[in-house]
Amino acid sequence: MIKKSKLAARNFPSAKEEAHRPEPQAPVSAAYRLAFTDEDFLLREELRPVRMQLELLKPELVQQELGIEHTVVIFGSARIPDTATAQQRLEEAQRSGDAGALKRAQRDLDMSRYYEEARRFAALVTEQTMHNEQPLFVVTGGGPGIMEAGNRGAHEAGGRSIGLNIVLPHEQYPNPYITPELCFRFHYFALRKMHFLMRSVALACFPGGYGTLDELFETLTLVQTGKCRRRPILLFGRDFWSRLINFELLVETGMISPGDEHLFHLVETADEAWALLRAEYDIGNPSGE
Repeated sequence: MIKKSKLAARNFPSAKEEAHRPEPQAPVSAAYRLAFTDEDFLLREELRPVRMQLELLKPELVQQELGIEHTVVIFGSARIPDTATAQQRLEEAQRSGDAGALKRAQRDLDMSRYYEEARRFAALVTEQTMHNEQPLFVVTGGGPGIMEAGNRGAHEAGGRSIGLNIVLPHEQYPNPYITPELCFRFHYFALRKMHFLMRSVALACFPGGYGTLDELFETLTLVQTGKCRRRPILLFGRDFWSRLINFELLVETGMISPGDEHLFHLVETADEAWALLRAEYDIGNPSGE
């Protein structure tokens, strides 16, 4: 009888085995190194297509292995604090007597409600689907502010969540609530954007700046042009978004077609957003509701 272990044996040494073979004692040139262990070679300008492929593949393979199939993306400002922190800053500003600091602290406290709604929404998405056959996983940009709120809500609900960090001139550090094995780091914005949308079934967009608007309009453009499937796009804060963007003007001037202004939903609360998401996908809770 042929032993199964012999049938399953490799025909050739693995790349990992070869990479860890001892090198000759005598000094060798860079040309002698295995190509896939030669960092200087991999970082050459001409190897950019290979690096882009690797940056696409690594998060893809890891998420496949960990069973991540459907995600809900949460975007928003990195500058919005949680309510407890905002309240503390306000009290400090009141004691300082600095009128400018007091104004900023009051603004931050007003905006902190979005942190709490993002936290609540992420918790709802996680706890209401984590035991379902097709759970939904929260994914954020991995940083502070609204991104932290999303990962925090999922963490507090007892679930896993994803952080897609990016290398920036002023270093961005992962928030502490991301599931460690799902905390990724990107060099290329384009590849990071792909991973935001490849598995997403919904986008929750909170008030934010250029980065938030970039992600929002890229998603709207892909949906509008039919390059990706329609999915719920939830804009938190009717007053913020209505004042920021005049969608009616875009229709009136023919810049977008009538109906394109309905590619998204304006919502105020996590419960309102979750109700829309449940209705869109007919999501029941774990008890079978």
